[in-house]
Amino acid sequence: MDFNMKKLASDAGIFFTRAVQFTEEKFGQAEKTELDAHFESLLARADSTKNWTEKILRQTEVLLQPNPSARVEEFLYEKLDRKVPSRVTNGELLAQYMAEAASELGPTTPYGKTLIKVAEAEKRLGAAERDFIHTASINFLTPLRNFLEGDWKTISKERRLLQNRRLDLDASKARLKKAKAAEAKATTVPDFQETRPRNYILSASASALWNDEVDKAEQELRVAQTEFDRQAEVTRLLLEGISSTHVNHLRCLHEFVESQTTYYAQCYRHMLDLQKQLGSSQGAIFPGTFVGTTEPTSPTLSSTSPTTAAATMPMGPSVADLAPPGEAALRLEEVAPPASGTRKARVLYDYEAADSSELALLADELITVYSLPGMDPDWLIGERGNKKGKVPVTYLELLS
Repeated sequence: MDFNMKKLASDAGIFFTRAVQFTEEKFGQAEKTELDAHFESLLARADSTKNWTEKILRQTEVLLQPNPSARVEEFLYEKLDRKVPSRVTNGELLAQYMAEAASELGPTTPYGKTLIKVAEAEKRLGAAERDFIHTASINFLTPLRNFLEGDWKTISKERRLLQNRRLDLDASKARLKKAKAAEAKATTVPDFQETRPRNYILSASASALWNDEVDKAEQELRVAQTEFDRQAEVTRLLLEGISSTHVNHLRCLHEFVESQTTYYAQCYRHMLDLQKQLGSSQGAIFPGTFVGTTEPTSPTLSSTSPTTAAATMPMGPSVADLAPPGEAALRLEEVAPPASGTRKARVLYDYEAADSSELALLADELITVYSLPGMDPDWLIGERGNKKGKVPVTYLELLS
């Protein structure tokens, strides 16, 4: 192997000069070129962006995959450029266990039938979770990871190069300063008495040598200043590109929210369907079941606007629909609770009464509810203290 000894020696000398300059700066024995305030703010913003991107990336990975060993396995597959094997979600695994339990315990028994229904719902929840993880990984995690592994590495490389150029510049400034001081000393204070011709000649010769050294140091300083300015401009352009990174991450964040909204909307719909199925079969299993346990109908979810579908809670029929056609509306002051059949219910969501015949609700409060013959199954009579009114079933969780 052919070694360029001259280049090797030159690189070693540059490295030693930088090390000396860096050490003297740390001990306060050398001057340091300071960057302008705007450049420093760009550096601080870039560092902050990198740190928070790492934290958001790691925590999102935990959200999507809580199992640390599974995350390590996926990380190793990615580093080896191998496809990550498909993994069964917790919901799908639970669905499998429930289906097997129903098969063994008896699929025709009430318990077995319910296990099968819940297993199907859990399977759909697991499939929705799988789609959400896949979408979030592509639309959110991948751009964040690309920034850390691509753009940030380029910025870090250019910053290190800028640091080296600054050390070279400050070392050149120190060398020029020392050369000028030595030149001034050689010119004004000769080593021997100037009355002797030999000593006078030696003093003039030393002065000429320091003049040459000053010229050389000035030339090195001009070169170092040019390289530093050029590298500072390159680094500045990269740091200003962080603004574009923020715009890109903002778009990815919106896509993550959309995918998460779609996921929870699907889960909400699946659970409402399951609740409806279980409610319809509960009366056949337990004949004495409370008459007001009719479950809400699953709301229609718009395929074009998952955010609206998730945020809109199911609403009951209007007040006019509660009374049969041709009959007067119920007079609540004349309604007395039945001797038996009242139940406690926990309010799931806040509800604002549409008129005086309805009872306003607050989330998590407990009220007494009951139904009357011929009453719309989507509504119940609710009582709180001395207040009474109609309440929608979809806003309640019926207790014992």
